[in-house]
Amino acid sequence: MYYTNAVLTSWFQRCKRRSVLKQGIEARIKELYEHNPYNKKLVHIIHELSKKLKDQGYDIIKIMNFCGTHEWTITYYGIRSLMPENIDLIAGPGCPVCITPGIYVSELIKLSFNGYTILTYGDAYKLPGLGTSKINSLYDAKSKGGDVIVVYSFLDAVKIAKNNPAKKYVFFAVGFETTMPAVAEPLNKGFVPKNLYILSAHRYTPPIMKYLLDNVKEVVVHGIIAPGHVSSIIGSNAWMFIPRDYGITTVVSGFEPLDVLTAIALILKQLLMNKPVLINEYSRVVKPYGNKYSLKIMEYVYEKRDAYWRGIGIVDRSGGYLKRKYSLYDAFEQLGVKDNVVEDHIPGCKCGEVVLGKAKPTDCPLFMKVCTPERPYGPCMVSIEGTCRIWAENLPITIDINI
Repeated sequence: MYYTNAVLTSWFQRCKRRSVLKQGIEARIKELYEHNPYNKKLVHIIHELSKKLKDQGYDIIKIMNFCGTHEWTITYYGIRSLMPENIDLIAGPGCPVCITPGIYVSELIKLSFNGYTILTYGDAYKLPGLGTSKINSLYDAKSKGGDVIVVYSFLDAVKIAKNNPAKKYVFFAVGFETTMPAVAEPLNKGFVPKNLYILSAHRYTPPIMKYLLDNVKEVVVHGIIAPGHVSSIIGSNAWMFIPRDYGITTVVSGFEPLDVLTAIALILKQLLMNKPVLINEYSRVVKPYGNKYSLKIMEYVYEKRDAYWRGIGIVDRSGGYLKRKYSLYDAFEQLGVKDNVVEDHIPGCKCGEVVLGKAKPTDCPLFMKVCTPERPYGPCMVSIEGTCRIWAENLPITIDINI
């Protein structure tokens, strides 16, 4: 078998990069845990609790996080390498870009060549569409002459549209509850110009948690680390249904290693006591009832409808669509953007299984081969919150730490 110079160069660069990454991560982990008494104490508590649980028959304890930033903290700081062998930290559907329907991308690509300027977050720039043509992302469209601009916020999109009233724009509104108020507030205040349309791909997170617990029976979850950013908007009480209806302890956690380790220890403690509860570890930011003003604005602007999640399926009342009163801005209504369910599975890609906790990135045969951060093939490698991207850039490793 022969390899081109470009392929060999890329392979050698990747090997060198992974070697450097490993050295840096090892140093970071040792500094963080061997010289931090609080982190070290928590790791010790986790090991002690896991031993007691193993004696009770818990050979494997699965703890799922529902936030890409939590997955980043766990991977970047090597938290998995500190866990006992019977604790499995798994990532759930915490990446909004990863579950955005491919048909939205394909529809926006068409518009970018037909007189509309597409305004998108950088996170969704390389998100693959339906794969029915060589131009399969907004990045591809831009390179072939499509009109696409990357923006940092919806307010940037508003400013661009106001400064160019003769042009027509479409904003690709991707995100969970965290980003919804930033779109809802300008709409509610009347700040959005008539030449700016919104393709609302917003999704609500509690419905997907319920969907997973009801339908993905092969993933038995013993504890859940609930998203901190989302909870700052919707409140910690939004997750009360999980311990109440499913008997699973849920901890709303911050994003420092100390936060995540505390969340794990609390889950194990409640599991040992057989008392599933909701705990707000992130009370310095998250309140029981959330941000009341943001929730009010969201309720005023959006309506909940059944919506498709890429790689998962239809999830009841999980889509944030613009209400009828804002239909003049709605890309679905005004531009005929399709919202029907279309098969958007990418051949060979396990992203759909990864976001449901059924597979790890390393289970995918494409991971770091065909699919890399530089050339993402599947949606989980596109976004900085995607589990595959996080694993690719932070090299999950196992090292010996003196607990």
